[in-house]
Amino acid sequence: MRTDLIRRTALTVAGIAATAGGIAGPALAAQAAPAERAAASVQAERRPAGERQLDVRYEAQPNFFYCGPAAARNALSVQGKNIDVDTMAKEMGTTEAGTNSINDITPVLNKETGRNAYHSTEMPADKVDGKRVEKLRADIVRAVDDGRAVVANIAGTATDTDGVSHSFEGGHYISVVGYSEGGKTVTIADSANPDQASYRIDVDALAHWIASRGYAS
Repeated sequence: MRTDLIRRTALTVAGIAATAGGIAGPALAAQAAPAERAAASVQAERRPAGERQLDVRYEAQPNFFYCGPAAARNALSVQGKNIDVDTMAKEMGTTEAGTNSINDITPVLNKETGRNAYHSTEMPADKVDGKRVEKLRADIVRAVDDGRAVVANIAGTATDTDGVSHSFEGGHYISVVGYSEGGKTVTIADSANPDQASYRIDVDALAHWIASRGYAS
């Protein structure tokens, strides 16, 4: 399926804002200096029991259709990698219609990670039951504990833990960069809007947001 994003004007503004300089959210770091990048590496910051957050060097997507490459770039930044989104877009086959599916992103994540760490998981639209929610939770915890962010292909509207709605009726890609409460709540890095660069969402809500699409973990 294609991810034909809406809100072209809003994302163009987001791209301009990103060019002007990074934005910092609760779990995100702005563009780091070379020395800082060298020091950060792959290590995640240890939090209280059942919580872990990865150090993201956030960048907003430069246009309305680069959410796939941007989500992958943000995800790989937690491993200390800084990869150009144009290069990623070419490898993923991204066009103005978006990036076709999570299956186009997973191979790029593995290539840049240097090992076969990522696997694609599809989430059937009509079968988001407790078993699949638990698998998503476990996959996120496992990846984050391994120092890797998850990339998810979502569609529709979801509400975060602060009560703010995030709507992408045409589809979108996001990065999952941390968890708390043992994975019941997860942290999102969202390239669409620097003003909402980071937020938290219940893992059940995330599973329903992914429904009909998939994720790489």
